This record gives sequence, C-alpha cells and structure tokens, in this order.
Amino acid sequence: MAEIKVPTLGESVSEATVAKWLKKEGDSVAADETIVELETDKVTLEVNAPSAGVISRIIAPEGTNVGVGAILGEIGAGSAANDTKNAPKADPVAPPPTNPVPAVAVQSAPTANTSDVTTTDNGNNGPAANKMMADNNINPSSVSGTGKDGRVTKGDVIEHMEGGSSAPAPDKQSPPPQTSYPAAPSAPRATGPREERVKMTRLRQSIAKRLKEAQNTAAMLTTFNEVDMSAVMSMRNDYKDAFEKKYKVKLGFMSFFVKAAINALKEFPAVNAEIDGDEIIYKNYYDLGIAVSTPQGLIVPVVKDCDTKSMAQIEKDIADVGSRAKDGKVTMDEMKGGTFTITNGGIFGSMLSTPILNTPQVAILGMHNIVQRPVVLKDGKIEARPIMYLAMSYDHRIIDGKEAVSFLVRIKQALEDPQRLVLEI
Repeated sequence: MAEIKVPTLGESVSEATVAKWLKKEGDSVAADETIVELETDKVTLEVNAPSAGVISRIIAPEGTNVGVGAILGEIGAGSAANDTKNAPKADPVAPPPTNPVPAVAVQSAPTANTSDVTTTDNGNNGPAANKMMADNNINPSSVSGTGKDGRVTKGDVIEHMEGGSSAPAPDKQSPPPQTSYPAAPSAPRATGPREERVKMTRLRQSIAKRLKEAQNTAAMLTTFNEVDMSAVMSMRNDYKDAFEKKYKVKLGFMSFFVKAAINALKEFPAVNAEIDGDEIIYKNYYDLGIAVSTPQGLIVPVVKDCDTKSMAQIEKDIADVGSRAKDGKVTMDEMKGGTFTITNGGIFGSMLSTPILNTPQVAILGMHNIVQRPVVLKDGKIEARPIMYLAMSYDHRIIDGKEAVSFLVRIKQALEDPQRLVLEI
C-alpha cells in the first residue's frame, strides 16, 4: 500500500486545494503518472503516483483543502483497471463540508421568561440566529427569514431588532435587549432561479487579496504618456523575417519594452526598489514580471536577469513562460521575485487603464493598443501615426512624481528612437 501525499508546495505556501482527480477509485496507474491536480494561490501543481498499482482509496475529494504532507489517497497492489473484486473494500470517507458550522446549544437564561421563546436549535434556522433570538427574548415566528427555505439568519435577527419590530417584553429581571452589534459579515443571500453560485478558486482569492492589499498599503498614483510606435514598427517590419529565421522566434513588441524599461530602471533605481518597514531595498538586478492572462486568472511569471539577455532570448523566454502559464505548467520558482512588472492590456483592445501594483514591487508599466491617431509634427503638419498610450502606476511613498514622469519619458524616448536601445542611452 502506497500513500499519495501532498508534496512541498513552495516558499510561503502551506496549503492547497484538490482541484481535480484524473483517476478514480479502481483505476490502475503507472509509477510517476499524474493522478491529481492541486491548486495553490499561485500555480497549479501535478501530483504523480509514487508507485504502480490501483487507486484503492481517495481520501481527499475535489474541493478539499490540504496541507503539505497530507494524505490524498492510497494505491494498492494490482494492475487491471477497476479490478476491485478481490481487493478489500475501503471504508467510505465522507467529504468534509466546505464550511463546517459547529452545533451550538442555546440555553435560556435562568431568570428570563422564556415561555414564548424557542430556546433550542431550530432545524430551519442557523445556530447563531437562534442564540441571538433566545438572548434577546425574541419569538422566532416574529422574524421574517430571508435564507433558503425561509431560514432565519443572524442578519435577519439584527434587522428585526433594528427595525423596531414588536417582540415580547422581557421580564424585569431580564437584561435589556442589545440594540447595536459590531459589524459582522452578512449572511449569503439566497440564489435566484437563474443564478449559479460557484466558489472562487484559490488563485482568484489570492488575486483579490493581493490587489486589495496593494490598494490599502501603497500610496498609489498613475502617470500617463503616449508613444509614437512608427520607428519600432518600421524596424520590426524590416528585420522580423531575418530575426525569426536566425533565432527561431518572432520579433514582438515586448522585447523592445523590456529593454526600454531596463534602461530607465538603471537611471531611476527607486523604481526598481522595495519598501521593507522604514527602509528601502535597492535591487541591482532586473527580474521583470510579465503579466499573463490564463483561464484561471492573471498570473505574473518572472523573466530573470533581463539586463544580460539579448532581445531574441527575451522573446524566447516570454513566449515559453506565457505558453506554459496558460497550461498551468509554471513552477513556483518562476513566480518568485520580480523587481518590476509589465502588463499588456492592448492585446485585448484596451485603450487606457490604471494597472495595480504587484506588491512588494513599487511600479508597474501598462501597455495598450496601437491606434492610428492624428499627430501634429514639428513642422506643423498633421499626420496619422500609430500611437500607444502608456500608464505607469507607482508607490508615491518612495517614488516622487518627477521620477515617475521622467521614467516614463525615458521609455517613450527609447521606443521612438530605438537606436537608444543599442547605445543604452
């Protein structure tokens, strides 16, 4: 008998959710064959069979939260799929409830008159609601329930009390009813007939938490500029065939932006820094996060040491990590670190946006779509030029407005005159 265990999930990750079992009880598996997928708040991990045999028992069904080292299932001896006639029957294991609620025994106060009040847990109402009604001498029949099948929730009781609805008057010995309560999460509303309730994935929960933390923590501002992409597009058209023939990768726009960002980061080191308490950590390396949209949500794999790589290698790395990210094959190491992030909403048609910081980084560059717009040239002539709007969100705690604006101007200058990228000026 071999146990299927949760492997090490990576630095700072201690829990995962069982996303999908690729095998079922009775199926035969080969050694190192992928049998279950785990979802963490960063990536999806595959768990392989520790040995060949038959899945004799699934202990952690899909949707279960598990920690490092937890037993997911067991593999017994055997080779034929579904050959379970001679195998000892495993004890059925009921999946744990998603949100287990401990039973609460509600007792009436010994001095209160509870002749008209239900003091035991009503099967149709929540324990918290029953306790609150008992403590405040409220008849359950006087409270309108908004939960499923008319279930009375704690929120219904609070609303009943705050609304001044009539309730039996308590004895002289009873404490006065409480009229205010600390803020508490509202109970889930009832799902309508044309609605569907789906639990957020662990990755989506992590995205929501990190983005909200960035808004609550950083003094975040955004500065904008526009860049004439004529020179980059002309250079790309002139050399894209020779580039692809030599390096076996297409010449895109991202390598131009990465190189332009690195030149600007070297000139303005605060944009490549991090806040740690009351100190600033300046990073003398350039690991750029490239935001990638996947079916599971937005993730930011990191392309490391971009300052030492050619444009061809940068294009290869971005293409590789982007394709693997969409397939959920990015490793934990490829998600760690990162000193500055670039996100390209232009591929979806975005004209302008204000990107949110990828903490603990203090700046992020947003690219947008390229649109032919009228431009007034130096000689006063008006021409249609391919224009892209740029946006850089930054943490004003360590980056001043002058630095942020100048940083974005440097990127604009490098892209409008790509020779600067070769000369690094």
